[in-house]
Amino acid sequence: MESVVGVLNAIYWQPWAAIMSTDPWTSNLVMAILLMLKLVFGGWLLAKGGRSPLWALVLLINGADILALWIYAYIRWPFVDRKPAEPVAADAATD
Repeated sequence: MESVVGVLNAIYWQPWAAIMSTDPWTSNLVMAILLMLKLVFGGWLLAKGGRSPLWALVLLINGADILALWIYAYIRWPFVDRKPAEPVAADAATD
């Protein structure tokens, strides 16, 4: 367990050491909440961009998550590329 804490400390600095130094139940709960938030917000972002929210599962793979976000930042977004809606003319009968 000390080697895991050492690696996380070297990569992510002190917050992970504080999380991992607690009892296993608490550290697993914190990790599960962080992963859930990552998937929820990733799925929401993908759905908003017109893609399937299931692609958020790629965010669970180390390294692939950064690459996937980088690629997704530069693809076309249907919401941004669509034509603006035509304004609706006021009905003359209501005057």
